[in-house]
Amino acid sequence: MNNNDHDTDPDLQARLRALPTERVPPARAWQQIAAQLPPAQAEPAVAPRRRARRWPLRIGLGLAAGLAVLMVVPTATPPTPRPTPLQRQADVIANEYQQAMATLPPAQIGADWQPALRELDSSATHIRAAIAENPRSRYLLTQLQRTYALRLELTQQAVNAAGLPS
Repeated sequence: MNNNDHDTDPDLQARLRALPTERVPPARAWQQIAAQLPPAQAEPAVAPRRRARRWPLRIGLGLAAGLAVLMVVPTATPPTPRPTPLQRQADVIANEYQQAMATLPPAQIGADWQPALRELDSSATHIRAAIAENPRSRYLLTQLQRTYALRLELTQQAVNAAGLPS
């Protein structure tokens, strides 16, 4: 006994309607497939009985070509999201920091200052990455500003310790 209750199942029908519609590949995909197929030859006259046995082969080739098209069709890259106001503020803070650093005289900072300066630079890089992941975090923006201020202050101290005018 066949039970066809699934034909009237509204949940199943809704899921079937939600499936994506058929997608037609671009013409260049068909051209690429045609270029890879052997050249077409005129078919000799064949008895109908023999033709009946060839249709599975033709369907198989058609399915293979269809699958090849699905693998060849390039996926569109998602558009780059616009920076949030917080990300723009982080860019402004970074630019201000760079400008402030440019006002300091170029000096050879002693080796004893280097680990702390590298650590602050690394922290700023990590905070910028965290802002990219969580672009609405005011806390991260505050931390970035604090890190740049500490880096600038430490650089100023290093310059002063080297005996250069600032």
